[in-house]
Amino acid sequence: MPMPPPQPPPLLPLLLLLLFAFLILLLPALSVSATTTSTSNATTTTTTQQFREAPQFYNSPDCPSITPLHHDDVDPDESDDDHMMICSYQAVHVAMTLDTAYIRGSMAAILSVLQHSSCPQNAVFHFVASATANASLLRDTISSSFPYLKFRIYPFDDSNVSGLISISIRSALDCPLNYARSYLADLLPLCVRRVVYLDSDLILVDDIAKLAATPLGPSSVLAAPEYCNANFTTYFTPAFWSNPSLSLTFADRKACYFNTGVMVIDLDRWRGGDYTTKIEEWMELQKRMRIYELGSLPPFLLVFAGNIAPVEHRWNQHGLGGDNFRGLCRDLHPGSVSLLHWSGKGKPWARLEANRPCPLDALWAPYDLLETPFVLDS
Repeated sequence: MPMPPPQPPPLLPLLLLLLFAFLILLLPALSVSATTTSTSNATTTTTTQQFREAPQFYNSPDCPSITPLHHDDVDPDESDDDHMMICSYQAVHVAMTLDTAYIRGSMAAILSVLQHSSCPQNAVFHFVASATANASLLRDTISSSFPYLKFRIYPFDDSNVSGLISISIRSALDCPLNYARSYLADLLPLCVRRVVYLDSDLILVDDIAKLAATPLGPSSVLAAPEYCNANFTTYFTPAFWSNPSLSLTFADRKACYFNTGVMVIDLDRWRGGDYTTKIEEWMELQKRMRIYELGSLPPFLLVFAGNIAPVEHRWNQHGLGGDNFRGLCRDLHPGSVSLLHWSGKGKPWARLEANRPCPLDALWAPYDLLETPFVLDS
């Protein structure tokens, strides 16, 4: 008896199997905006992040109007409004570094600045990114979440500083972009006279215009909260303190520790005093003899400690990321709070992602613009 011809498999189970395989392939590509790349000796791993659009914030009625001011060192191809804002003395100028590794923190910081500002439309952001970064991707990411934001991105040539960097106690501190704050006076247009520098791992809960208006006195180049109770000697090596010529660096000033993640900088005075060169000279000495351990901070202390204008401690509740080794949870310092700063190893977005948040990370979470892969457009 002849065998019956083979029957095709049932159509419905086959379609379900194909649909399942398609979903498995699709899941890794659901978020597609900013790319984060981490590189090891063997492989390069790339992940993607998508951020939602932030609300638009408007000036209060008593905000100062922006006076038109054109300047030769601003790109003439920019729109008239952007050109006018970039050089405006009435604008609040904010400088930050920008890279894909910290983009989630940067987005939260920008939102916090705008949300708590009395004049958010008067804020101008100056972002410094590595010259090798995908500036188009960074620009699109910022513009998608903040389509109304006035900003520029400035390329930073890593080779300017890479030869001066010494290995520190944490690899993240050795990134050339971490030193870009020393070059703001060279990168930003000459018409920008004063800027508030902010790290990416912080949020503001107060009006940034108050911080930007900090008096610098007759001669100070920068202002920052000082912490004179900290043991200042620990920021430098025994080789530094045992060298008579080096230890006399602070002889005529009351030097105190300050955190360089929040600073108000007079760029005119910085340029006039050529302070970038002064910082580089200490970095060159560090290459010859190890006088400090902690990244870009010690050169700032060597040049400015004891000569900065004071800022209330509430403008930098720092250390919320723990120390540079374990990143353990920490409490707030006593007193009022205008700015929370997760300096240290632990970052709130990383701890939230790992489902191991610290209690204070809940204060950062409302500013997180990251969309999860499973959020659908309504």
